[in-house]
Amino acid sequence: MTAKIDKTGAAITRRRALQGAGIAGMAATFGSLPFMRSARAADTTLRWWSPQSAPAQLAAYKFQIAQFQAANPGVKVVFEPTSDETYPAQLAAAYASGQVPDIVTHTPSFSVASYYAKGLVEPFDDVIKAIGPDKYYEGANQTYKAGDGHFTGTGIGNTAADNLWVRKDLMQKAGIDKIPDTWDELRTAAKKMQGGGIYGVPLPFAKNSATSFVVTTFIHGAGGQIFTPDLQVAIDSDATANALEFYKSLRELAPPGATSYSWGELITSFVSGATATGYYAGRVLVNVSKQNPGIADQITCAQYPTISASVPKSTLNDFPSVFIPKGTKNLEVAKKFAAFLFEPDGYIKQLLAAPGHVLPVLKTIAANPAYTSDPIIQKYPKEIELMTVNAAKGYNMGFESPAHKPNTKSVDIIAADVLSEMVQRVAVNNENTKTVMGDTAKKLEAIMKS
Repeated sequence: MTAKIDKTGAAITRRRALQGAGIAGMAATFGSLPFMRSARAADTTLRWWSPQSAPAQLAAYKFQIAQFQAANPGVKVVFEPTSDETYPAQLAAAYASGQVPDIVTHTPSFSVASYYAKGLVEPFDDVIKAIGPDKYYEGANQTYKAGDGHFTGTGIGNTAADNLWVRKDLMQKAGIDKIPDTWDELRTAAKKMQGGGIYGVPLPFAKNSATSFVVTTFIHGAGGQIFTPDLQVAIDSDATANALEFYKSLRELAPPGATSYSWGELITSFVSGATATGYYAGRVLVNVSKQNPGIADQITCAQYPTISASVPKSTLNDFPSVFIPKGTKNLEVAKKFAAFLFEPDGYIKQLLAAPGHVLPVLKTIAANPAYTSDPIIQKYPKEIELMTVNAAKGYNMGFESPAHKPNTKSVDIIAADVLSEMVQRVAVNNENTKTVMGDTAKKLEAIMKS
């Protein structure tokens, strides 16, 4: 996830860089480390890639870029938006051509692990040292720890990607007195709320990363895993069969166009009021407030239901990251800029571009009044706290549980659409579930051996 949505561009006025003591203070902070000592890098251009490029985020990036350029004469930073669906192909082309970006943000941590295992990522230890390891939440960088002891990157934030969003007014109207905890409760509630042009769920059934993330949530919610802790393929299981049958059963409760849905449609369906429930990260809060304020007092979220009360809930966190590709011609300046992204003024602006969506990885930021005073953070404290706590101890395909080895093939699996194809074959094409799981297991095994 990364769970990403609004990619619409907009012309944004460059903000004037801060002058005086603020810049001097930052320069002093960074100047203490070896890679920070150069006062000037003449005619250096840094290329920054990210799939997160909504207008408010672009404004925050502009602010950070302007500050950094003011503090580093001769350095120019160019932001280049990418895509959640296509960044693997874009990076593959960049590596093949030798024209890699200097810094990449907001891609899932499992993709960084995959690239590092292939020798395509610079160690990130110096940057974490510059940011301050003691500022992080405990264990925040564990998913970035490689087998060789180095860090592959760090989190630009956390994301609780698979919240169940609900409309309290529609629940009340349908006589539903609590947020669903189990799959049966969710299906029953969605059926009761469906009608009058409103559908029960906005789940995707297309061959894309959104569907792959949703089915991962369901497999875990059935008590299963895609891989064993030692990374043997485990998808051909009763848990996966239950997940696929549940997914299939929700097709009648999704809008007709769900067979082509990706991340954008998931959030838009709920925010617009077209669906009674939603599956998405915290961007829902700011989008509802801006686009459909009439329901702003009626929305809340919970961890996504599981098959039964005996299966504990968990939260899918793609751990939006920042890393430096191997091959950058500007390594030392790239490290300096990577650390600079966590300076409070700019980092808080970036987080508050979509309050509640990308959550802070630094304790010092989460407690900063400039962050906590935001109207969205203040309006939805329960939801923000729920997402922050659960995301921090979350999982993803590359980090399925604390017992699992890091899965460095995760980005290849997502790029191959193996999991979403499995969903399509069962839920849309009505193929035999057992046969499809067997075929999927073979495809996963081939990727793991590749």
